[in-house]
Amino acid sequence: MSGEPNDEELEKLRQEKMEQLQEQGGQGGQGVDEEAMKAQREQQEAQKKAMLRKHLTDGARKRLNTVQMSKPEFGEKVEQQVLALAQSGRIQGKIDEEKMKQLLKELRPDKQSFDIQRR
Repeated sequence: MSGEPNDEELEKLRQEKMEQLQEQGGQGGQGVDEEAMKAQREQQEAQKKAMLRKHLTDGARKRLNTVQMSKPEFGEKVEQQVLALAQSGRIQGKIDEEKMKQLLKELRPDKQSFDIQRR
């Protein structure tokens, strides 16, 4: 692997962070819950980015980032789809830019077309 943390390393890091937060638990009260939630969100985001790096080529990742900048909701939907495909084992190799274009085309909602007829 190219410097990406694997599942075991991520689990170990998550466990260490939770232990650290629990040790601080006697001092902060409510603040610790917020810290734990924030840490969990950050950890999930890091895991998501690692999976995307693993399954997308640079060109496909750039295309996805461009989509997310212009249409965040659609970009998130595509990202979730890629992660679902990866987790189900339906991705062989990496998704390149051409496959990403095809995926974007499939997931894009149908444009509403207006058929105007003059009488």
